[in-house]
Amino acid sequence: MKPLTEQEIRAAFVNCSKGEAKRLYVPRDLSDQPWEELDYLGWRDPRAPQRAYLVAGDQALVLRTPSAGAERMRRSMCSMCTVSPLAGVSLMVAPRAGAAGKRGDSVGSYFCNDFGCSLYLRGKRDPGPGGRLPETISLEDKVERLATNLTAFLGRVAA
Repeated sequence: MKPLTEQEIRAAFVNCSKGEAKRLYVPRDLSDQPWEELDYLGWRDPRAPQRAYLVAGDQALVLRTPSAGAERMRRSMCSMCTVSPLAGVSLMVAPRAGAAGKRGDSVGSYFCNDFGCSLYLRGKRDPGPGGRLPETISLEDKVERLATNLTAFLGRVAA
């Protein structure tokens, strides 16, 4: 992923207003991110734990997570990198772009709580014991699967 500035990130949001994009939390450590190892950048809002954000390529999304009680009712594997629920996976829901989102339509997918999918796949971060299922496919195939799943999610939000 190419390094992005705060302004580029704010301009990339497709499922919120420009005013909302100007006010949302963007990490201050963008220059410290391992951009060459990332397929996307995701983060949680420290001021609002149920808010999260994701940027991939030229698109960025506002996400929300269910309340803690609702999340305990069902656990699933990460849809992007197959990290198990033991490592911390949450349903992330994105309002659809445009009129559909204004009507309340949304799309959801399971992501690692810390958005570390790219680093888990590349062995740069350890999700902990039982956090990953063993796989026999190559790193290139894992990265391609993540890219395919992420592109599909972004497409469903933008459609």
